[in-house]
Amino acid sequence: MKALLFAAGKGTRLKPFTDLHPKALAKVSGITLLERNILYLKSFGIQNFVINIHHFGDQILDFLKENNNFGVQIEISDENDFLLETGGGLLFARPFLENEENFIIMNVDILTNLNITEFVNFHEQHHNFVSLAVSDRNSTRKLLFDDGMLLKGWINVSTGEQRLAEFNKGFRGLAFSGIHCVNTQIFDKIKRTGKFSIMEEYMDFMVSEKIHGYLHQSYLIDVGRPESILQAEEYFK
Repeated sequence: MKALLFAAGKGTRLKPFTDLHPKALAKVSGITLLERNILYLKSFGIQNFVINIHHFGDQILDFLKENNNFGVQIEISDENDFLLETGGGLLFARPFLENEENFIIMNVDILTNLNITEFVNFHEQHHNFVSLAVSDRNSTRKLLFDDGMLLKGWINVSTGEQRLAEFNKGFRGLAFSGIHCVNTQIFDKIKRTGKFSIMEEYMDFMVSEKIHGYLHQSYLIDVGRPESILQAEEYFK
């Protein structure tokens, strides 16, 4: 199975580091986020990667070359001309992924000890269109699931803004972990083009497709701010 690592973003929350570097090369305990997540996924047997790049993408290319791709196969989806966000980035990477049956997507600034093998098994056993790793933790934005853990909507806890597939019958709000397992049929069903969030498509798909939440209690931290790097360093040595 291939893994798509989203590493193209500008990482504005990690300024001033990202004024001169890509967020993927921010370090936790002296090891870059990119290296950590390549080795993390590799530990579960993933040997083939697609990495999208944009912001200081040349530094990522140089880093991978210097480290011989950490012993895995890596293809680069170069968004040099336009930063396409998650949905556009996925669509742009289609040539590298369309021959897979399923594939993993992961944000490069997520650090976790989630068992990827169990997550993939869940996705395959349920024949899901999309599986989303989620947990019960504090977050301004939450995905909403029914009793069967099928995606039914989204809510901004702070503003009350929401989008629902049907009347809210006590849906459970859970925070997305930035890790997806996706069936390749998605490429034939995405309607948007250009720059867009994949969550916009998921909100459309939830009416007709099987999008399951995978509830986990694994450690997870979004390394999006300088203070979160310090927090991550308490766990990841």
